Amino acid sequence: MLSPMMRYKACLVFKATAGAYGFDFQPAEVSVSIAGTEGCKRTVYLDAARGLRQRYQIVPRRIGLFSRSRFLGLQGPVPPAPAGGDDQYPKTRGDGWLEIELGEFFNDGSIDGELEMSVMEVDGGHWKGGLIVQGIEIRPCL
Repeated sequence: MLSPMMRYKACLVFKATAGAYGFDFQPAEVSVSIAGTEGCKRTVYLDAARGLRQRYQIVPRRIGLFSRSRFLGLQGPVPPAPAGGDDQYPKTRGDGWLEIELGEFFNDGSIDGELEMSVMEVDGGHWKGGLIVQGIEIRPCL
């Protein structure tokens, strides 16, 4: 029962076990749609550690109190942002679970049907294991 004339987003809530495998460097295609309509599709990564590695790149360590470029007033290179943006990677919630957005949809109230959601990795063909799914949350977009 969703309110009409409202935009919603669906989020997958999950954890990875210590022995999880097959998710690093493998993009997954996620989608959400009202049955019978064209939905929202996007590419995400379920490997939270990869997102952290992209966000916090290792910067070369400088020896000494001042580096030559800083002493001369020159700025060092700024690490590039992830190519697809930060929303391609899971975020850690307050309860310790991970969350990744599957997509958005608009409920105009005219269709009384089912909501279809999917998470698929079809390109790599590698075995996967260690993913614990708590559920999918549907909430209004703010």
